Amino acid sequence: MTLSSGEVRAIIGPVDEVLLADILATGASARELAEAWAWVNAEEALADEGRPLPTGRIARLVDLLDPGQENEL
Repeated sequence: MTLSSGEVRAIIGPVDEVLLADILATGASARELAEAWAWVNAEEALADEGRPLPTGRIARLVDLLDPGQENEL
């Protein structure tokens, strides 16, 4: 199931309308957005746990949420 604007705000907090539209356009689920948000906020911890780097929609969301991180993952 795709996200609503309320779900996006519940997961990541306040968000501008452009980013909100970009996130919704991905067709991602709440679970995918939550996982991407976790990568943005705890990349090293997740990598240390041996979790595979994000791919697909999750990777796209990471790029949207933290554009400067694009080359770090």
